[in-house]
Amino acid sequence: MWNDNAFTRNVNIRYPIVQAGMAGGITTPELVSAVSNNGGLGMLGAGYLQPEQMQEAIRRIKEKVVHPFGVNLFVPENPTASQEEIDQANKQLEPYRKELNITKELDPQPSSIDLFENQLDIVLEEKVPVCSFTFGIPSKETIDLLKKNGITVIGTATTVDEALLNQERGMDMVVVQGSEAGGHRGTFSGPLEETMIGTMALVPQVVDHIRIPVIASGGIMDGRGVLAAFALGADAAQMGTAFVTSEESGAHFKHKEAILNSSEKAPVVTSAFSGKPARGINNAFIRNMKHHHDSFLPYPLQHTLTKKIRAEAANQQMTEWMSLWCGQGPRLSRNSPVRTIISDIISQVETQRNLLR
Repeated sequence: MWNDNAFTRNVNIRYPIVQAGMAGGITTPELVSAVSNNGGLGMLGAGYLQPEQMQEAIRRIKEKVVHPFGVNLFVPENPTASQEEIDQANKQLEPYRKELNITKELDPQPSSIDLFENQLDIVLEEKVPVCSFTFGIPSKETIDLLKKNGITVIGTATTVDEALLNQERGMDMVVVQGSEAGGHRGTFSGPLEETMIGTMALVPQVVDHIRIPVIASGGIMDGRGVLAAFALGADAAQMGTAFVTSEESGAHFKHKEAILNSSEKAPVVTSAFSGKPARGINNAFIRNMKHHHDSFLPYPLQHTLTKKIRAEAANQQMTEWMSLWCGQGPRLSRNSPVRTIISDIISQVETQRNLLR
């Protein structure tokens, strides 16, 4: 059977389909549990959640789910910026704050290592079956601790070298993120221009150089994409944008509308919203801020500065100033229940396999 492999046996799920751990409220307990209960691996995007919020979400998922699920965490980054750099970044954002009636400028503070450690404590306390990481690799001690407690650990890589680093550190599996993927790039080693490798080129090269299972990610939207991932040697396929427009997704309805009415030409890579390259639908904020690229603060400082702008833009339904994360396959998106999306993926995989025999 195509769905009986190292990934499904390790995680103990029926289908090698992973719902990407998208942070920012998209991965509601309803979405995560629906994916897991329909045979895939639902993932809570907990990168921005405080420990108590994360624990509450996990417990809500446990009330709804009967199969394994996971949590995705951000490996902390703690850059610094001078007051002059902060003032310059605030100056570029002032017109947006004024238009949205946001009166207070922000003094961004680096994310605390304590937050990450507290999040890990919750993962251990709640005995979450799977924990994945992006934006870097946690310490070997952290990975070993999770594994000793029976938790499957998954890393993220955008190059062969990053995949090898994940394997050397002890990850059980690795998500290989092609350049087509929506949302933030998981790159942690090397400049963006050297890591924008397409899924079709990247996955087989990683498969040939590492021993741990590979989860293909980037532009996979339906059964054809899932089957292609297996043909390239992957053990599973991770899908993000495909689930953003699902009925159970917590994405803002304007975000869903933007994806459903978009085309393959619309998603671009920008650092304007967070200071870290991410793919989303091109809009006025991205176009205007492009001229100020040199004044963007590093992630997560820029993210902190634009947080209220993005939130208030969503409240006022101003899509031109929202972060509309989306991969390069928006024409394949559907506003359907998760059970329909997954059942159609499975049906398409099996139909295409029969045609290729």
